[in-house]
Amino acid sequence: MALKATVYKATLNIANLDTHYYEEHSLTLAKHPSETDERLMVRLLAFAMFANEALTFGKDISEDDEPALWRKDLTGAVDLWIEIGQPDERIIRKACGRSKDVVLILYGPHTELWWKKNQRDFLNRPNLTIISLPYESTQALAELAKRSMSLTCNIEDGTMMLMSDTLSVNITPTYLLKRRGL
Repeated sequence: MALKATVYKATLNIANLDTHYYEEHSLTLAKHPSETDERLMVRLLAFAMFANEALTFGKDISEDDEPALWRKDLTGAVDLWIEIGQPDERIIRKACGRSKDVVLILYGPHTELWWKKNQRDFLNRPNLTIISLPYESTQALAELAKRSMSLTCNIEDGTMMLMSDTLSVNITPTYLLKRRGL
């Protein structure tokens, strides 16, 4: 019998001073049995970075044709495709063909090696943005993971602070490749 996803509920208050986006979101996240708390929280952080009323979580681990997050227009066309982790180049190439904009958020202990190995494959993708998150910060994010969470995310000058009642984590993303004003 297959293991089922664990449901996490999050109330996320976002104050993005860089984009002037100020909203509260009630989110339901399904944590796949093979997913770590770190990855779950990176997905939540990605939501905060690109928050929009049309942004939704995909079935990326259990469904090859869906990203971690995406935003579709009213016709169903994909405007924004967000992958996280260190995926195979073929996945990103396919996403770039299916979406107006693609964002890859790298995290983990070997992101620099992954980038050195794959960077040439991505330089000619005009709709691709690649962001790297500091490993220490994403590990600290895992400490915020609870089945029921109330979090605040402040974003100013490209720096993010994700806070609960008892803990706060500062994250400064590094843009390795930035396209189309994202």
